[in-house]
Amino acid sequence: MPACTRRALLAATLGATASSLLWPGAAYAQKYPERPVKLTVGFPPGSGPDVVARLIGQKLAELLGQSVVVDNRAGAGGQIATQSVAKSPPDGYSLLLAEVGSISIAPPAFSKLPYDPLRELQVLTEVVRSDFLLVVPANSPHRTLAEFMNAHKGSKERVNFGTFGAGTPGHFGAELLGAAGNFPVEAVHYRNTGDAVSAIAKGEVAAAFVSTALGAAQVKGGTMRALASTAAARVPQLPDVPTFTEAGIQGIDVSAWFAFFVPTGTPQPVADVLARQLVAAVQAPDVKQKLIEAGFSVTGTSQEEARRMVAAEAPRWAEIVRRTGFKGD
Repeated sequence: MPACTRRALLAATLGATASSLLWPGAAYAQKYPERPVKLTVGFPPGSGPDVVARLIGQKLAELLGQSVVVDNRAGAGGQIATQSVAKSPPDGYSLLLAEVGSISIAPPAFSKLPYDPLRELQVLTEVVRSDFLLVVPANSPHRTLAEFMNAHKGSKERVNFGTFGAGTPGHFGAELLGAAGNFPVEAVHYRNTGDAVSAIAKGEVAAAFVSTALGAAQVKGGTMRALASTAAARVPQLPDVPTFTEAGIQGIDVSAWFAFFVPTGTPQPVADVLARQLVAAVQAPDVKQKLIEAGFSVTGTSQEEARRMVAAEAPRWAEIVRRTGFKGD
Protein backbone atom coordinates (compact mmCIF):
# COMPACT_ATOMS: atom_id res chain seq x y z
CA MET A 1 0.00 0.00 0.00
CA PRO A 2 1.49 3.40 -0.93
CA ALA A 3 2.66 5.53 2.00
CA CYS A 4 0.21 8.34 1.22
CA THR A 5 -2.72 5.91 1.22
CA ARG A 6 -1.64 4.36 4.51
CA ARG A 7 -1.30 7.80 6.07
CA ALA A 8 -4.76 8.82 4.84
CA LEU A 9 -6.32 5.62 6.18
CA LEU A 10 -4.59 6.03 9.53
CA ALA A 11 -5.69 9.66 9.78
CA ALA A 12 -9.30 8.71 9.02
CA THR A 13 -9.24 5.92 11.59
CA LEU A 14 -7.72 8.14 14.28
CA GLY A 15 -10.20 10.90 13.44
CA ALA A 16 -13.16 8.57 13.82
CA THR A 17 -11.76 7.22 17.08
CA ALA A 18 -11.18 10.69 18.46
CA SER A 19 -14.67 11.74 17.42
CA SER A 20 -16.26 8.82 19.23
CA LEU A 21 -14.20 9.58 22.34
CA LEU A 22 -15.15 13.25 22.29
CA TRP A 23 -18.79 12.63 21.42
CA PRO A 24 -19.77 9.21 22.82
CA GLY A 25 -23.43 10.12 22.45
CA ALA A 26 -23.13 10.63 18.70
CA ALA A 27 -22.92 6.92 17.86
CA TYR A 28 -25.69 6.23 20.36
CA ALA A 29 -27.91 8.83 18.70
CA GLN A 30 -27.41 7.21 15.29
CA LYS A 31 -29.08 4.04 16.57
CA TYR A 32 -31.68 5.82 18.73
CA PRO A 33 -34.43 4.81 19.34
CA GLU A 34 -34.07 1.02 19.44
CA ARG A 35 -37.06 0.38 21.70
CA PRO A 36 -40.32 2.12 22.71
CA VAL A 37 -40.08 5.52 24.40
CA LYS A 38 -42.12 6.00 27.57
CA LEU A 39 -43.92 9.35 27.76
CA THR A 40 -45.04 10.10 31.32
CA VAL A 41 -47.79 12.61 32.06
CA GLY A 42 -48.94 13.56 35.55
CA PHE A 43 -52.67 13.72 34.93
CA PRO A 44 -55.38 11.15 34.21
CA PRO A 45 -56.66 9.99 30.82
CA GLY A 46 -59.01 12.50 29.23
CA SER A 47 -57.48 15.51 30.98
CA GLY A 48 -55.96 18.42 29.05
CA PRO A 49 -52.34 17.32 29.59
CA ASP A 50 -53.27 13.78 28.55
CA VAL A 51 -54.78 15.10 25.31
CA VAL A 52 -51.55 16.98 24.58
CA ALA A 53 -49.41 13.94 25.39
CA ARG A 54 -51.39 11.57 23.19
CA LEU A 55 -51.73 13.86 20.17
CA ILE A 56 -48.03 14.72 20.15
CA GLY A 57 -46.94 11.23 21.23
CA GLN A 58 -48.72 9.58 18.34
CA LYS A 59 -47.07 11.88 15.80
CA LEU A 60 -43.71 11.55 17.54
CA ALA A 61 -43.93 7.77 17.16
CA GLU A 62 -44.40 8.17 13.41
CA LEU A 63 -41.40 10.50 13.16
CA LEU A 64 -39.11 8.33 15.30
CA GLY A 65 -40.24 5.07 13.73
CA GLN A 66 -40.73 3.62 17.21
CA SER A 67 -43.62 3.29 19.64
CA VAL A 68 -44.28 6.04 22.19
CA VAL A 69 -46.17 4.67 25.20
CA VAL A 70 -48.11 7.18 27.31
CA ASP A 71 -47.87 6.46 31.04
CA ASN A 72 -50.45 8.35 33.16
CA ARG A 73 -49.09 8.85 36.68
CA ALA A 74 -51.71 11.16 38.12
CA GLY A 75 -51.50 12.78 41.51
CA ALA A 76 -49.98 15.62 43.54
CA GLY A 77 -50.41 18.17 40.76
CA GLY A 78 -48.04 16.33 38.44
CA GLN A 79 -45.30 15.87 41.04
CA ILE A 80 -45.49 12.05 41.04
CA ALA A 81 -44.84 11.90 37.30
CA THR A 82 -42.13 14.53 37.46
CA GLN A 83 -40.28 12.71 40.23
CA SER A 84 -40.54 9.45 38.30
CA VAL A 85 -38.80 10.83 35.22
CA ALA A 86 -36.29 12.91 37.20
CA LYS A 87 -35.04 9.68 38.81
CA SER A 88 -35.07 7.64 35.57
CA PRO A 89 -31.96 6.61 33.60
CA PRO A 90 -30.83 9.42 31.26
CA ASP A 91 -30.95 7.30 28.14
CA GLY A 92 -33.58 9.04 26.02
CA TYR A 93 -36.29 6.49 26.72
CA SER A 94 -37.93 8.40 29.60
CA LEU A 95 -39.78 11.48 28.37
CA LEU A 96 -41.91 13.79 30.53
CA LEU A 97 -44.72 16.13 29.57
CA ALA A 98 -44.70 18.55 32.50
CA GLU A 99 -46.46 21.81 33.20
CA VAL A 100 -45.83 24.91 35.23
CA GLY A 101 -47.17 23.41 38.47
CA SER A 102 -44.63 20.65 39.03
CA ILE A 103 -41.68 22.56 37.56
CA SER A 104 -42.00 26.23 38.57
CA ILE A 105 -44.61 26.36 41.35
CA ALA A 106 -43.74 23.29 43.40
CA PRO A 107 -40.13 24.26 44.36
CA PRO A 108 -41.05 27.44 46.29
CA ALA A 109 -44.33 25.98 47.55
CA PHE A 110 -43.11 22.65 48.95
CA SER A 111 -40.11 22.55 51.29
CA LYS A 112 -39.69 18.78 50.99
CA LEU A 113 -40.04 18.33 47.24
CA PRO A 114 -38.51 14.93 46.33
CA TYR A 115 -36.88 16.21 43.13
CA ASP A 116 -35.06 19.30 41.89
CA PRO A 117 -36.47 20.18 38.45
CA LEU A 118 -33.74 22.65 37.50
CA ARG A 119 -30.97 20.21 38.42
CA GLU A 120 -32.46 16.82 37.53
CA LEU A 121 -34.41 17.63 34.37
CA GLN A 122 -33.46 19.06 30.99
CA VAL A 123 -36.12 20.87 28.99
CA LEU A 124 -36.45 20.10 25.27
CA THR A 125 -39.25 22.33 24.03
CA GLU A 126 -42.35 24.17 25.19
CA VAL A 127 -45.20 22.85 23.06
CA VAL A 128 -48.42 24.52 24.18
CA ARG A 129 -49.89 27.07 26.57
CA SER A 130 -53.27 27.06 28.23
CA ASP A 131 -55.17 30.00 29.64
CA PHE A 132 -57.75 29.67 32.38
CA LEU A 133 -61.42 30.50 32.79
CA LEU A 134 -63.10 31.61 35.99
CA VAL A 135 -66.23 29.48 36.01
CA VAL A 136 -69.26 29.21 38.28
CA PRO A 137 -72.04 26.61 38.32
CA ALA A 138 -74.66 27.10 35.64
CA ASN A 139 -77.26 27.90 38.33
CA SER A 140 -75.07 30.52 40.04
CA PRO A 141 -76.78 33.88 40.60
CA HIS A 142 -73.67 35.62 39.26
CA ARG A 143 -73.72 36.18 35.54
CA THR A 144 -70.74 38.55 35.28
CA LEU A 145 -67.40 38.97 36.98
CA ALA A 146 -68.55 42.28 38.46
CA GLU A 147 -71.55 40.59 40.08
CA PHE A 148 -69.34 37.86 41.53
CA MET A 149 -66.78 40.32 42.92
CA ASN A 150 -69.41 42.69 44.34
CA ALA A 151 -71.19 39.83 46.07
CA HIS A 152 -68.04 38.78 47.94
CA LYS A 153 -65.98 41.96 48.22
CA GLY A 154 -65.02 42.69 51.82
CA SER A 155 -66.83 39.60 53.07
CA LYS A 156 -65.49 37.73 56.10
CA GLU A 157 -67.08 34.50 54.91
CA ARG A 158 -64.77 32.24 52.95
CA VAL A 159 -65.64 31.59 49.30
CA ASN A 160 -65.19 27.97 48.23
CA PHE A 161 -63.09 27.48 45.09
CA GLY A 162 -62.63 24.05 43.57
CA THR A 163 -59.09 23.21 42.43
CA PHE A 164 -57.29 20.34 40.71
CA GLY A 165 -54.69 20.19 43.47
CA ALA A 166 -52.83 22.35 45.98
CA GLY A 167 -50.22 24.56 44.39
CA THR A 168 -51.65 24.32 40.88
CA PRO A 169 -52.26 27.40 38.68
CA GLY A 170 -56.00 27.21 39.34
CA HIS A 171 -55.36 27.25 43.08
CA PHE A 172 -53.23 30.38 42.79
CA GLY A 173 -55.78 31.98 40.51
CA ALA A 174 -58.34 31.65 43.30
CA GLU A 175 -55.95 33.10 45.89
CA LEU A 176 -55.03 36.03 43.66
CA LEU A 177 -58.68 36.77 42.89
CA GLY A 178 -59.52 36.70 46.59
CA ALA A 179 -56.74 39.18 47.27
CA ALA A 180 -57.99 41.42 44.45
CA GLY A 181 -61.54 41.33 45.80
CA ASN A 182 -60.61 41.48 49.49
CA PHE A 183 -62.39 38.27 50.43
CA PRO A 184 -61.04 35.04 51.99
CA VAL A 185 -60.78 31.92 49.86
CA GLU A 186 -61.37 28.32 50.93
CA ALA A 187 -59.59 26.10 48.41
CA VAL A 188 -61.26 22.72 48.00
CA HIS A 189 -58.72 20.38 46.40
CA TYR A 190 -60.00 17.44 44.35
CA ARG A 191 -57.94 14.37 43.56
CA ASN A 192 -59.01 14.11 39.93
CA THR A 193 -60.52 16.11 37.14
CA GLY A 194 -63.82 14.25 37.13
CA ASP A 195 -64.54 14.96 40.79
CA ALA A 196 -63.70 18.64 40.41
CA VAL A 197 -65.88 19.08 37.32
CA SER A 198 -68.75 17.28 39.04
CA ALA A 199 -68.43 19.50 42.11
CA ILE A 200 -68.54 22.66 40.02
CA ALA A 201 -71.52 21.45 37.98
CA LYS A 202 -73.44 20.46 41.13
CA GLY A 203 -72.78 23.77 42.84
CA GLU A 204 -70.72 22.23 45.65
CA VAL A 205 -68.21 25.07 45.19
CA ALA A 206 -68.87 28.69 44.33
CA ALA A 207 -66.31 28.92 41.55
CA ALA A 208 -63.13 27.51 40.06
CA PHE A 209 -60.32 28.32 37.66
CA VAL A 210 -60.24 25.68 34.94
CA SER A 211 -58.18 25.49 31.78
CA THR A 212 -59.77 26.83 28.62
CA ALA A 213 -59.27 23.38 27.09
CA LEU A 214 -61.49 21.83 29.76
CA GLY A 215 -63.82 24.71 30.52
CA ALA A 216 -64.89 25.65 27.00
CA ALA A 217 -66.58 22.30 26.43
CA GLN A 218 -68.30 22.42 29.81
CA VAL A 219 -69.52 25.97 29.25
CA LYS A 220 -70.87 25.10 25.81
CA GLY A 221 -72.51 22.02 27.33
CA GLY A 222 -74.34 24.17 29.86
CA THR A 223 -72.83 22.71 33.05
CA MET A 224 -70.81 25.84 33.89
CA ARG A 225 -70.83 29.57 33.21
CA ALA A 226 -67.61 31.41 32.37
CA LEU A 227 -67.16 34.88 33.85
CA ALA A 228 -63.68 35.83 32.65
CA SER A 229 -60.53 34.54 30.99
CA THR A 230 -56.86 34.95 31.94
CA ALA A 231 -55.93 35.14 28.24
CA ALA A 232 -54.50 38.30 26.69
CA ALA A 233 -57.42 38.38 24.23
CA ARG A 234 -60.83 36.74 24.10
CA VAL A 235 -60.59 33.06 23.28
CA PRO A 236 -62.13 32.04 19.94
CA GLN A 237 -64.16 29.23 21.53
CA LEU A 238 -65.95 31.68 23.88
CA PRO A 239 -65.99 35.09 22.19
CA ASP A 240 -68.56 36.51 24.63
CA VAL A 241 -66.36 35.91 27.68
CA PRO A 242 -64.25 38.97 28.59
CA THR A 243 -60.65 38.83 29.77
CA PHE A 244 -59.84 39.86 33.33
CA THR A 245 -58.10 42.93 31.94
CA GLU A 246 -61.23 43.93 30.03
CA ALA A 247 -63.21 43.44 33.23
CA GLY A 248 -60.88 45.79 35.10
CA ILE A 249 -58.89 43.31 37.19
CA GLN A 250 -55.12 43.11 36.73
CA GLY A 251 -52.59 40.54 37.88
CA ILE A 252 -54.56 37.29 37.45
CA ASP A 253 -51.79 35.84 35.29
CA VAL A 254 -51.99 32.09 35.87
CA SER A 255 -51.69 30.76 32.36
CA ALA A 256 -50.00 27.36 32.22
CA TRP A 257 -47.29 26.14 29.88
CA PHE A 258 -46.55 22.54 28.91
CA ALA A 259 -43.06 21.37 27.98
CA PHE A 260 -41.18 18.15 27.36
CA PHE A 261 -38.28 17.15 29.59
CA VAL A 262 -35.73 14.34 29.84
CA PRO A 263 -33.51 13.43 32.80
CA THR A 264 -30.36 15.53 33.08
CA GLY A 265 -27.44 13.64 31.60
CA THR A 266 -29.32 12.41 28.56
CA PRO A 267 -26.78 12.47 25.69
CA GLN A 268 -27.12 15.80 23.93
CA PRO A 269 -27.32 14.25 20.43
CA VAL A 270 -30.29 12.18 21.64
CA ALA A 271 -31.87 15.24 23.27
CA ASP A 272 -31.42 17.07 19.97
CA VAL A 273 -33.22 14.28 18.09
CA LEU A 274 -36.13 14.35 20.52
CA ALA A 275 -36.37 18.15 20.56
CA ARG A 276 -36.33 18.38 16.77
CA GLN A 277 -38.97 15.68 16.31
CA LEU A 278 -41.19 17.04 19.10
CA VAL A 279 -41.27 20.44 17.43
CA ALA A 280 -42.05 18.77 14.11
CA ALA A 281 -44.82 16.77 15.79
CA VAL A 282 -46.56 19.74 17.43
CA GLN A 283 -46.25 21.82 14.25
CA ALA A 284 -47.70 19.07 12.04
CA PRO A 285 -50.90 20.60 10.57
CA ASP A 286 -53.23 17.85 11.81
CA VAL A 287 -51.81 17.86 15.34
CA LYS A 288 -51.69 21.65 15.55
CA GLN A 289 -55.31 21.99 14.45
CA LYS A 290 -56.53 19.45 17.00
CA LEU A 291 -54.63 21.18 19.80
CA ILE A 292 -56.09 24.55 18.85
CA GLU A 293 -59.58 23.07 18.73
CA ALA A 294 -58.96 21.62 22.21
CA GLY A 295 -58.25 25.13 23.53
CA PHE A 296 -54.45 25.30 23.51
CA SER A 297 -52.09 27.86 22.04
CA VAL A 298 -49.38 26.03 20.09
CA THR A 299 -45.76 27.14 20.50
CA GLY A 300 -43.03 24.59 19.71
CA THR A 301 -39.94 26.46 20.88
CA SER A 302 -36.24 25.69 20.50
CA GLN A 303 -34.28 24.17 23.38
CA GLU A 304 -32.63 27.51 24.14
CA GLU A 305 -35.97 29.34 24.14
CA ALA A 306 -37.42 26.68 26.42
CA ARG A 307 -34.46 26.96 28.81
CA ARG A 308 -34.90 30.73 29.04
CA MET A 309 -38.63 30.35 29.65
CA VAL A 310 -38.17 27.84 32.49
CA ALA A 311 -35.45 29.98 34.06
CA ALA A 312 -37.69 33.07 33.97
CA GLU A 313 -40.73 31.26 35.37
CA ALA A 314 -38.94 30.17 38.56
CA PRO A 315 -38.64 33.66 40.16
CA ARG A 316 -42.03 34.77 38.82
CA TRP A 317 -43.86 31.94 40.54
CA ALA A 318 -41.70 32.21 43.65
CA GLU A 319 -43.01 35.76 44.03
CA ILE A 320 -46.62 34.65 43.53
CA VAL A 321 -46.17 31.93 46.14
CA ARG A 322 -44.67 34.50 48.53
CA ARG A 323 -47.52 36.95 47.98
CA THR A 324 -50.20 34.36 48.70
CA GLY A 325 -48.33 32.86 51.66
CA PHE A 326 -49.07 29.34 50.42
CA LYS A 327 -47.08 26.43 51.79
CA GLY A 328 -47.83 22.91 50.62
CA ASP A 329 -46.29 21.19 53.63
